[in-house]
Amino acid sequence: MRSAGVVIGARVTHESGGVDDLAVASPESQQAGVESLCSRPGVEEAYVLSTCNRVEAYVVAPDTAVGQAALERFFAAVDEDALIVSDHDESLQHLLRVAAGLESVVVGEDQIIGQVRDAYEDARTADGIGEMLEAAVTKAIHVGERARTETAINEGVVSLGSAATRKAREIVALEGATALVVGAGEMGQLAGRSLADAGVDELLIANRTAENADHLAAELARDADDVDAEGIPLEALETVTGRADVVVTATGSTDPVLDAHHFERGGASGGAASRAQVVVDLGQPRDVDPATDALEHVTVYDLDDLETITEETRAQRADAAREVEAMIDYEYALLCDQYKRARADEVIAAMYESAERLKRRELETAFSRLESAESADFTDEQREVVTSMADALVSHLLAPPTKSLREAAAEDDWSTINTALQLFDPELDEEDASMRVQDEESRRDRQALTVESDDD
Repeated sequence: MRSAGVVIGARVTHESGGVDDLAVASPESQQAGVESLCSRPGVEEAYVLSTCNRVEAYVVAPDTAVGQAALERFFAAVDEDALIVSDHDESLQHLLRVAAGLESVVVGEDQIIGQVRDAYEDARTADGIGEMLEAAVTKAIHVGERARTETAINEGVVSLGSAATRKAREIVALEGATALVVGAGEMGQLAGRSLADAGVDELLIANRTAENADHLAAELARDADDVDAEGIPLEALETVTGRADVVVTATGSTDPVLDAHHFERGGASGGAASRAQVVVDLGQPRDVDPATDALEHVTVYDLDDLETITEETRAQRADAAREVEAMIDYEYALLCDQYKRARADEVIAAMYESAERLKRRELETAFSRLESAESADFTDEQREVVTSMADALVSHLLAPPTKSLREAAAEDDWSTINTALQLFDPELDEEDASMRVQDEESRRDRQALTVESDDD
């Protein structure tokens, strides 16, 4: 497979679209998404990354138009305002940023690097990874690892979702607990993921649109094997709130969705008052009626209580993000150089392969004609001398174009590179090649007859 294609990417993310857009964009599985893209005309490689906050697809195609057409069909059901399509350079840079955590809702979060790795394995299983995406995705994983080991990008707490988990831990033990998240939007997703990482045993996701709750629950259950996650409709809150140790609310409702009576109606074993409950209200306006805090066994935190937790680490990660930006610039330049060398080496290899094939044919033709004319066989030593001369001629003749091709790659002169690929095609059709040899032999025979006629 040639490495002279381009990488084209398209994505729907938490920044470009809403929960519904992400749900529509999500493929049945990452592997199925890759298989679908690879079935498109002209697509040589494919990679799909699908998480709670993003659905991204990358393809390698002969040119930009072919890649864009395949991706637009892949995201055909998505509102065009939510879809971002990027060219070769932007796609590669974006992939590095994603793996480093710079494109995450929580800058520097660790979850994404594992998701990038999983998507890579899924794409390999679907035969979607070739030379170009192998280099791109493994480079992205390398950048993500460097960012987390060489900078402070993943230290501290900067999201309200993770701050809610930290605050809840002050009151109840989260390991083995039951948690309820009300709202499956961006903040609810962050809170759910943070609680799953904290070791809760059961995680309930309640949302007005039940399909979105189910989607988020399935995503969290997939990413955290030890969590029993389940989506429930908002109408079921009264039946589950009492048995939750931790409740985090993050809806867009203009009125409270929870009040004191949700926590007064008994728990799983004789009433909610038998144990402490923590409620973290991330809604603005409030999702929880302030009167709930009057219940003896319930502690309610709101946005003001969480803000102080995040201030310090926001600044810390901002400094680290600038370090990661510089790291990405450096690693992206290395990736580009890697592609350039690969393309130049491919053309050079094609050129030498074509020259070697022609050399062998011409030598056999010359040996055959000479031996026929002299009625004698060449010795091995004589053959070796002639063959060495031919090798030397090929090496001397190809040395200048080899140098020029390396310089063309270094200067992004892809017109010269692609022209050379066409001139020195290593997959030259054998029948066409035979016809050319026969034409050349016929030309030589005609020349010989002409010489003999002139001598007479």
